[in-house]
Amino acid sequence: MPEPVSRRAFPGRLLACALVIGGWAQPALAEEPSPFEKLAGRWVGEGRFGVRNGNTEAVKCRVNYILAGDGRELKQTIRCASAGGNVEIQSVVTHIDGTISGTWKELVRDMSGEVRGTVTPRGFRVAVTGETLKGNMDIILVNAKQVIEIQFMESNLIGLTLILEKG
Repeated sequence: MPEPVSRRAFPGRLLACALVIGGWAQPALAEEPSPFEKLAGRWVGEGRFGVRNGNTEAVKCRVNYILAGDGRELKQTIRCASAGGNVEIQSVVTHIDGTISGTWKELVRDMSGEVRGTVTPRGFRVAVTGETLKGNMDIILVNAKQVIEIQFMESNLIGLTLILEKG
């Protein structure tokens, strides 16, 4: 015949049952860090800017990244200056399950489009498509440096290549 449960033992057994049934005894699953975390902050550097007429110019640039939405959203601003003019790009992208999507604008030349791409082992690769814009952008992180490469198609611009450091 089973022994009766004492009044003192009952609360302890009730708590143990609640922990097991409620799943509290299971280890918590750690969330994967956002692939955008390494970009957050201000980056500075230089590079080359090319246009279809054959000219390429040296540029000095600063890039800012702001994380939002629990690290799933990234706001990027690229500002570059050269002897022949400026480049200013703003993008807002979201990361869900390895896929990146959002918007991209080049403010000086009034070009804009939608961003679609993926997270890569070394950074990000996206395509930008709009009414007046078609291009690709790669962001590669190597140690403490970042390389941004943008190739424009069907435009008077050829591309922009930057090498940046945090600062």
